[in-house]
Amino acid sequence: MKNFNFYAPTEMFFGKGEIKNLPNLISRYGKNVLLCYGGGSIKRNGIYDSIHKLLKDCTIIELSGIEPNPRIETVERGIKLCREHNIDVVLAAGGGSTIDCAKVVAAGVCYEGDAWNIVTNPSKIKAALPLVTILTLAATGSEMDPYAVISNMKTNEKIGTESQYILPKASILDPEYLYTVPKYQTAAGTADIMSHVIENYFSTEIDTFVQDKISEGLLEACIKYCPVALENPENYEARANLMWASSLALNGLTGCGKNQTWSCHPIEHELSAFYDITHGVGLAIITPRWMRYILNDKTVNKFVQYGENVFHIQNTGDKFAVANEAIDKTEQFFKDCQIPMTLKELNIDETHFEKMAEDAVKFGGLQYAYVPLNKNDVINILKESL
Repeated sequence: MKNFNFYAPTEMFFGKGEIKNLPNLISRYGKNVLLCYGGGSIKRNGIYDSIHKLLKDCTIIELSGIEPNPRIETVERGIKLCREHNIDVVLAAGGGSTIDCAKVVAAGVCYEGDAWNIVTNPSKIKAALPLVTILTLAATGSEMDPYAVISNMKTNEKIGTESQYILPKASILDPEYLYTVPKYQTAAGTADIMSHVIENYFSTEIDTFVQDKISEGLLEACIKYCPVALENPENYEARANLMWASSLALNGLTGCGKNQTWSCHPIEHELSAFYDITHGVGLAIITPRWMRYILNDKTVNKFVQYGENVFHIQNTGDKFAVANEAIDKTEQFFKDCQIPMTLKELNIDETHFEKMAEDAVKFGGLQYAYVPLNKNDVINILKESL
């Protein structure tokens, strides 16, 4: 196990009615609030009205219309609003896209240059406005992590940035806010959670028993509760477990002491950059194809562990049989959740595979992944995903 520094200081308010803490949280930082949200679901489910009622003594400026893959132009619009209205604190009400956008807005206010610079070079982030979040979708884990992913559709780039300065100060997680999440987004969000866990689980470190057991438990929770939430959207137990799994999957806990260079995310980011697809859907399509592609004599034992402990497959002595069954069960789970499982279903063909593969490997991360991947490897995985 490698040395590590685990730092997850976000204050979490979890459960029914925890939005009651919002006035106290906001008052710690000031009265001028930038409220960030997406397409308006928070108006339909009552969160918007609750925020305005609870913050009646504050001045609220709104940044609405944040995209599912948040654009740099929206970030720039938010930065401008913050400067014009002397914003003290940023409040993000939504899923990962809204929170990611709010994070870079909060950092961009404290940076004098082009906001895209702090996406491509996070070392330029030296400060940020305080951020509070109200989570409405279990998926990205952005409510408890220092990451944000922003898209530049002009250049077909979707890039992640990271800084401790953009960690939310506090997050409010009420599972009842997930009741109105559509089935498609519930399933895609679960695939996103599982992908975060899987990316850290499949690692070259072999002495991370604790981290692996946490990961296996989170994966089992997703497999158990996603079907329940799809069948009964107002099942509190299912929504609560998926919501908490989202936060724990990417707050650093499962990756402690491990090489954290990922494989599927860099590939999927290119799909989203070119086609603006739902992130979790892209990950669900890529992940089992990546698994089959990297299965070999060196990786088979990890896949056996995955199959035995996550899907409870009986080991009859044939390691590759167990490994392949585990991969098949992973793909079947996503299918059962009614997630599209081929790129063709999303009207994606080979047109941009060459460019996407070049961009996926250009920062060098994939050469240090669990199984190193080059440009041709990425192209092959994308072709297998058609």
